[in-house]
Amino acid sequence: MAAGVNVRFAGELQGFIQQRVLKSGLYSSTSEYIRDLVRRDYEQEEKRKWAWLRNELSAGAEADESEFVTLDAEDLIAKARKRKKANAR
Repeated sequence: MAAGVNVRFAGELQGFIQQRVLKSGLYSSTSEYIRDLVRRDYEQEEKRKWAWLRNELSAGAEADESEFVTLDAEDLIAKARKRKKANAR
């Protein structure tokens, strides 16, 4: 079930919205226009997050195999537990 949100626009913003809805014919209602804006903003944010992740991972993905270090999972877990214990004090 969708939650309702009421928003009021006045002045220039109201006129701009009316142009987008009524004059362009692209949207059948103000609600449809606002939903489209929110969807686009959401998609842009998702793209930004993925771009950030790709950027963060690129160094590892492009690294030469000689740069990799072998890690032992049990050793990492033990060190993490030790740090957690030390920080709890």
